[in-house]
Amino acid sequence: MNKKQPNMNVGAAILFVIFGLLFFVLVVRYFSIQITGEVAGQQLAAKAQQKYSREGILPSTRGIIFDRNGEVVAEDTTSYTLIAILDKKMTTDPKKPKHVVNPEKTAQELSKIIKMDESEIYEILTKGIKKGRFQVEFGKAGKDISHETKNKIEDLKLPGITFIRDSKRFYPNGIFASHVVGYVDRNQETNKEVGKMGVEKSLNKELTGENGKITYESDLWGYILPNGKEKVTPAKNGNDVYLTIDKKIQTFLEDAMEKVAKDYKPKKIIGIVADAKTGEILAMGQRPSFHPKTREGITKGWHNEAIETSFEPGSTMKIFTLAAAVEEKVFNPDEYYESGSYRVTEKDKAIHDHNGSGWGSITYLEGVQRSSNVAFAKIANEKLGFDKLREYLTKFGFDKPTGIDLPNEATGKIQYHYPIEKITTAYGQGTAITPIQQIQAATAIANNGKMMKPQIVKKIVNHDTGETIKEMEPEVVSTPISADTAEKVRDYLETVVTSPKGTGTRYQIEGYSVAGKTGTANIPGPDGKYLRGANNYIFSFLGMAPKENPRLIVYVAVQQPQLEGADTGIGAIPVSAVFNPVMQNSLHYLNIKPSTVDKANVYELPNLVGKQVEKTVKSLKDKDIEVVVLGKGEKVIGQQPEPGTAILEGEKVVIQTNGELTAPDMSGWSLRDVMKVANLTGMKLHSKGKGYVVQQNVKPESQIRKGDYLIVELKTPEEQWQEELNSNDEQESEEENTKEKVQD
Repeated sequence: MNKKQPNMNVGAAILFVIFGLLFFVLVVRYFSIQITGEVAGQQLAAKAQQKYSREGILPSTRGIIFDRNGEVVAEDTTSYTLIAILDKKMTTDPKKPKHVVNPEKTAQELSKIIKMDESEIYEILTKGIKKGRFQVEFGKAGKDISHETKNKIEDLKLPGITFIRDSKRFYPNGIFASHVVGYVDRNQETNKEVGKMGVEKSLNKELTGENGKITYESDLWGYILPNGKEKVTPAKNGNDVYLTIDKKIQTFLEDAMEKVAKDYKPKKIIGIVADAKTGEILAMGQRPSFHPKTREGITKGWHNEAIETSFEPGSTMKIFTLAAAVEEKVFNPDEYYESGSYRVTEKDKAIHDHNGSGWGSITYLEGVQRSSNVAFAKIANEKLGFDKLREYLTKFGFDKPTGIDLPNEATGKIQYHYPIEKITTAYGQGTAITPIQQIQAATAIANNGKMMKPQIVKKIVNHDTGETIKEMEPEVVSTPISADTAEKVRDYLETVVTSPKGTGTRYQIEGYSVAGKTGTANIPGPDGKYLRGANNYIFSFLGMAPKENPRLIVYVAVQQPQLEGADTGIGAIPVSAVFNPVMQNSLHYLNIKPSTVDKANVYELPNLVGKQVEKTVKSLKDKDIEVVVLGKGEKVIGQQPEPGTAILEGEKVVIQTNGELTAPDMSGWSLRDVMKVANLTGMKLHSKGKGYVVQQNVKPESQIRKGDYLIVELKTPEEQWQEELNSNDEQESEEENTKEKVQD
């Protein structure tokens, strides 16, 4: 026993020393950390902050695109992505499962709401479960879910089915200047929306916002600590863009193009409406087009044809050859020349007028009206000279892009090496230019010599503050001709429309003088030769109105419409079906007064009482006086206005017969005309509002008696116009909602 005691003491001493050293190391280490705050060269405070700090993203909103009047064209709206949680670990309470427990039932119920077959949904769920995935999505059918659809799915109370909130680009007008506005797509790498076409692409930087962030202190599970510090960097939303497009005028264009596309099935239609004074584009569209939300139809036309495609313009080019000749004072409208054919040199083939044989010896003005190629070939070669014509092609901007704020603008391709190319360029063949270049050049004719840069963007506004960041001002590109020349050219071009010999007679608009030029452009085939056949052309018209002081320029081109007949002149039918309603409706919408107002004839109204009704009606109608007959008798027993009253052609005269009285349909009547009925019949008149009748209490053709009340509601044309706009907007909104429901 005594021998063991010393050994135990030695062991205890060794253990004491070891534990003492460990304690010393711990104490040193403790004070070292306390003093330096570092471990292995890393700050403990930073490590703690990293572990217990959280950062959240504050998403920004892409800027809104408006039309010139503040109508929304494109904006961000909330959408949802459907997901299914498959991981069983997400369920902590079996009574309240948080993952998909019954794939078969889930697939069956979801297939009733989203556009996906039950079998497809079931396959996605079961494959995900087999591969041990945490969650799965449902492709295109599960993206861009509307709030209404989300609620329907949530009402099913399917375990594991949930949503990720997102935003999507919404285009409330559907197919509406689609190639101008463009669309956005999500970049898979950055998960950011990027403009892919039109203004969405060209102004992507301005429209794109910057996400903000929030940094906060949390516990181990991510919950915010009560006294934790927060740091918020607010999101910066994208800027709003106001286009020069006018929603109403764009709608006129879209409707007209859609009708022509259905009726004539052309390969392409291009339409542009521009403000003649500023160069602002009020409408631009094409067919085929596409829906910017669904992308439906986009494979039929990726390019903005008005901007990105150059082609032979045809005879609309003659406008600018004519302007050059007038400016150089070498155009004599009364000078005669021999039409039919013309050979620029002995080696070159002769060029011909479009009818082959010409019209004999005619004046140059008639040559303009008939769109004679020979007339313009002679003007280019013998009057102007090729070098001078080439100068004007540059002055009119045909050899460089216009610089409009739209992507991928093409430039003109002027073929001007050989004499034959020079004369064909003068009348629009061989050389290719873009429609937007023609619009720019036409502003010089319409705007008294000042050529205006085409503009599609009106201003850029800060989304958050409403402050205007940039506002576009009208820009004069050049002044290729004088005001006097511009006026003369418009006068000559008006005769193209008004003269029986003119090629533009289909483009007459009642009440307005139109100056313009038709175009029939050849289309090169795959072998480089021009296509043959009456339909194988690009038919176009470039016109402006009112001629005296143009406010609008409209260009329409229709490629290869399906027409019956061998005459290329029938190509004006589909073109005018777009140009005429668009120009006329736009002029009315902008309250532009008609060019000419015919003076109405004035008549003194005779005493009609006692005369035969049938003869009286005929005699008044022969003088273009509108007759309203009250009653079904054969003799007139009363009249309004009174005998001897001076009345205008087109004014209403109300006559009362000896038969039973019935109420007329007074829709659109003035209050003055309604009073004529009340005075004759002895009815008590009560009116509401101003303008013209929109509603009456007595139904048309119903019996009326003396002493009855006649109550009418009147509204001004402006009020009726606004109601129509609101009604159309509501209808479009309902149609869009219906489409979304069908798509959902």
